[in-house]
Amino acid sequence: MLASPTDPTYRRLRHTGGALAHSLSAAAWRDSLDVRRADAVVAPSLRVGLAVLLVLVGGGLFDQVQLAGFAALGALSSAFGRHEPYRRLAGKAACAGAGVVAYVALGAATGATGIPMWIQTAMLAAAAGIAFWLLAAFRIIGPGALILIFAAAGAAGFADTAADIGAAVTAAAIGATVGWAVAMAPALYHPHGPARVAVARALAAVSALETDGEEAVAPARAAIARGREVVALGARHPHTHELLALLDAAEAVVDTGSHDTVRARRDDFARLESELRKIRRDIAIPRVDAADSRLPERPESFLRTGVRDLRDRAIVVGAGRVVAGALLAGWIALAAGLQHPLWATMGAMAALQGANYGHTVQRAIQRLIGNVAGALLAAALLAAALGYWPLVVVIVVLQTTAELYVTRNYALASIAVTAMSLLLTGLGEPIGPDIAISRVGDTLIGVVVGVIVAALTIARGDRHHLLARP
Repeated sequence: MLASPTDPTYRRLRHTGGALAHSLSAAAWRDSLDVRRADAVVAPSLRVGLAVLLVLVGGGLFDQVQLAGFAALGALSSAFGRHEPYRRLAGKAACAGAGVVAYVALGAATGATGIPMWIQTAMLAAAAGIAFWLLAAFRIIGPGALILIFAAAGAAGFADTAADIGAAVTAAAIGATVGWAVAMAPALYHPHGPARVAVARALAAVSALETDGEEAVAPARAAIARGREVVALGARHPHTHELLALLDAAEAVVDTGSHDTVRARRDDFARLESELRKIRRDIAIPRVDAADSRLPERPESFLRTGVRDLRDRAIVVGAGRVVAGALLAGWIALAAGLQHPLWATMGAMAALQGANYGHTVQRAIQRLIGNVAGALLAAALLAAALGYWPLVVVIVVLQTTAELYVTRNYALASIAVTAMSLLLTGLGEPIGPDIAISRVGDTLIGVVVGVIVAALTIARGDRHHLLARP
C-alpha cells in the first residue's frame, strides 16, 4: 500500500529526498563558489599569523621542531572570539586555549595507551560532539570544534609514551599562552577598537536599507543590538556616550522605515563609519549630540548564559548529529583501509557545523573543493623537501590567508588550512606527497556522510535550501 501524501512519514521522506537532491543541484555548487564581502579581517588575521610565527620560531630556536606543531595549534586560540570586546575576549580565548590543551592531552593519551583505532575513532567522535556542544553553548566563535579534534588526532599519532604526552601538552599550553597574549595585546593601545568597529558595522547595516529595503531591517536591528552590547562590555572612555548616540541615531533611522530618511543620512553614516574604522589614536570619534545617551547595563557573563544554553535543544541535537556523522565517517574510512580515518571524522564535522541544511551542503562542497586543491598544494610543497625555516614562512602565510578568507569563502580558506595542516603534520613526523591522496579520500567520505546525516535529521521547518534556484 502506497503511503498517503498527508502521512507524516511520507512528508518526512519527501523532505529528506528533496534535501539530498539539493546537494547535487547546480545552485548548491554555484553558491559555494561565491566570494562574500568581509569586514575588519586584516588585523585579526595578522595577529593569528603573528602568534603562529612566534611559537614556530621558538620551536626552531630551541630545537623542538617535533613539538612546534602542537605549540602552533595552541596559538590558534588567538583565532577565537574575533571582534569580541576585550573584557569578554579574555575569557573566551582562554577557554579556547584550554580546550586545545585538553584535546591534545586526550589524543596523546589514546595514542600512548595503544587503544585500537576503531575505539579511538569512537572516543574522538564523542569528543567532537562535546566540543561542538560547549563552543556553541558558550558562543565561542572561531575555527570551531574542528581545531580541537585536529589537535587530538595529531597528538594521538605522535605520542607513544607518558613523556610524549607531557611534552605535547606543554607545547600546546605554551602556544595557547602566546596566542592569548597576542589576541589581547591591542587592549593596551586601542582598548575601544571593538566598540568602534561594532558601531561602524551598525551604521553600515542601516545604510544597506536604501538598497535592500525590508530585507535589511532585521540585520540592521541585530547589528545595532550587537553594537550596544559591545559598547557596554568595552572599556569606559570619553567617547562612550558618543558611540551610544550614534547607535541611537541609527536606530531612529530604522524606526522611521522611510527610504528618504535613509538616503538623507547615507553620506553622514558613510563618513562616520570610515572614521570609526581607523585605529590611529589621533583620530577622534565623530562628535554627535550625546546628551540623551545612557550607558547600558553590562550584559550577563558569557559563562552564565552558556551554562543555561547547555540545555538548549537545538545545540544538543546539533552535538548529537556531529557525534553520529563523525563516528560513521571514521568507521567507514577505517573499514575502507584508509590510513587516517580521523580525517574523515573531521570532514563530517566541518559539514555538520552549518547553521542550516543549505549551509551544511555549502560547507561540504567547499570543504571538498578546498581539500583537493589544498592537498595538491601540500603535495607540491612536500615534494620540494623544504627545510624547517622555509616551512615556517609557508605555514604562517597559509594560516594568515585562511583567516583572511574564512568569512569570505570557506573553500578558499580550506585550501590554505588543508595545506597548512599537512605541513604541520610533517613537522612532527616524516611524511611524503602521497599523504595528500589519503587526505582527499578521507575528506570525501567525511563530507558525504555529513550531508547524508544532515539530510536524515533535517528539521521540518528547515527550508532555506529550497529558496535557491535549481
